[in-house]
Amino acid sequence: MKRSVIALAALGASFLSTSAFAVSCAGFPVWNSTAAYGGGTQVQEAGKGYKANWWSQGHSPASYSGQWQEWTLLGACDGAVSSSSRSSVAPSSSAPSSVAPSSKSSSSIAPSSSSISGGNCSSPQYAAGTAYAAGQLVQNAGSEYRCTIAGWCGSTAGWAYAPGTGAHWQQAWELVKSCGAASSSVLSSVAPSSKSSSSVAPSSTSSASSTSSRSSSSVSGNNRVPGDAAALPKHALVGYWHNFDNGSGVIRLADVDASWDVIVIAFVDDAGNGSVDFRLDPALNKAQFIADVAAKRAQGKNIVLSYGGEKGTVTLNNSTNLANFVNSTAAIINEYGFDGVDIDLESGAGVMHGAPVISNMVSAIKQLNAMYPDLYVSMAPEHPYVQGGYVAYTGIWGAYLPMIDQLRNELDLLHVQLYNNGGLATPYAAQAYQAGTVDMMVASARMLIEGFPLANGTAGNFKGLRPDQVALGLPSGPRAAGSGQATTADINKAVDCLVKRTNCSSNTPLAAYADFRGVMTWSINWDVKDGRIFSVPVGNHLKALP
Repeated sequence: MKRSVIALAALGASFLSTSAFAVSCAGFPVWNSTAAYGGGTQVQEAGKGYKANWWSQGHSPASYSGQWQEWTLLGACDGAVSSSSRSSVAPSSSAPSSVAPSSKSSSSIAPSSSSISGGNCSSPQYAAGTAYAAGQLVQNAGSEYRCTIAGWCGSTAGWAYAPGTGAHWQQAWELVKSCGAASSSVLSSVAPSSKSSSSVAPSSTSSASSTSSRSSSSVSGNNRVPGDAAALPKHALVGYWHNFDNGSGVIRLADVDASWDVIVIAFVDDAGNGSVDFRLDPALNKAQFIADVAAKRAQGKNIVLSYGGEKGTVTLNNSTNLANFVNSTAAIINEYGFDGVDIDLESGAGVMHGAPVISNMVSAIKQLNAMYPDLYVSMAPEHPYVQGGYVAYTGIWGAYLPMIDQLRNELDLLHVQLYNNGGLATPYAAQAYQAGTVDMMVASARMLIEGFPLANGTAGNFKGLRPDQVALGLPSGPRAAGSGQATTADINKAVDCLVKRTNCSSNTPLAAYADFRGVMTWSINWDVKDGRIFSVPVGNHLKALP
């Protein structure tokens, strides 16, 4: 798989724009709190011009134009556009689409070259771990560079941020000139993504297979860098490995068998003021754990960090929280080598319609995705927060749906928890389907793929996802959850019904979804404790599917 070198010229360079620059705001619409703005859109607010770095809605440019936030300050609206404001995205003065543009476009932006003056450099030699200020010049590998993000310029991780040579150097630096030649050419491009760029859900009546969420050319192994997720198999087995003993015991990551394609690490801790922390159970050794993560990734597995859990919380109430959340998550990803993040926020996290955690989580994931273009993103909400939107669209009911909709281009996998919450009301039957039945599992996936009406048709409709973005979420055995267990025989029947339209009960999908992704379970620890009663039959069945 390609190394995740960040080359987002419109994002990284934009942080150098300051109020010292004067811009012409002619044609810039006045920012509207109810409008949705796509990346690259330019607006004005309170006499200043701003450019959206990615999708944004409801976040004032004046309040959200700091480092790694939605907006970049272009300057005061009192002059011509400054050449120092280096936006690589064409300005738009029209109202943008309400659908967020994909930051994982499958087509790369054509490289642009600019002349760079050459000559000998008098700036100091770069040294990892030195505290560099934004704007400070250094030289490295025969060229001179300017620091754009101070915190990352001073990182001790030279392999990642050394200017010109680090895997992610363009997150922190910009090339100024060659130190030994008269001129050179700078290529600024967005690396092609392995994620599908289409935001249009497949027709519920079409049996055409959808694009895999990651390129089949992705290469697993020791060349992978943090945030560089591997390609998923067509049908994947996903499991949560928990970093605590709830009766199942704590196991080393190295002892997790090879049947698992995605291992979700549960959970991060809320460290306050938006920051998150990852604290290993005292029974585990940190250095050994990091080595185990690297070994699993070398086998082509995706190792993903999860927010939340039954009692887990995050603090995402304001712009300061948001910045701390993004920066601390990135630090954990870099330290441990994780491939991405999973959102498993439950009742304790305050997820409900209108809560700031929803819009700020959307912004956080988009920022992290800009930092790591192959970031793996999954969600594991309880079903009242998703399919529950069919019954009501207020409070917790359907509260995840705005987040899912706004992140559909970044989302790799949605595996809703079909346990601990009773039966499922659906558009397909007068009565709710009983938890653990084939009909309940099939109906839950149909709603996510085919879409469904909100609040029984009074609040619009949820537009379906691609089949490869959807998986079932079930307990691994009788001790893993309080209710909602399904037999592995019924789980395999439900998968067959969704993939091949065979072995269905009374509920049958509109089409055979050949790319339906697979099954998630809580938890790997319980599966090991119970003698692999889940991973063997379900994992083998998934791998045998066409």
